[in-house]
Amino acid sequence: MDILTAKPILNSVIFSLLGIAILLVTYFIIEKLTPENTWKEIVQKNNVAIAIVFGAFIIGISMIISAAIHG
Repeated sequence: MDILTAKPILNSVIFSLLGIAILLVTYFIIEKLTPENTWKEIVQKNNVAIAIVFGAFIIGISMIISAAIHG
């Protein structure tokens, strides 16, 4: 593999890991701001409303991170 094909692959991996790290940090911030343990509410109590809200949150933050990375 020459340098011309390795650089885009390396950039893709770096930006993917950076995006995942930012997503996890924002999740933990939201988790600390909410009064209930959201993961416990979703998994143990089967709270569909919170699951939908957090799914939308993750999609929204992912779109923002993607737009920021792609410019």
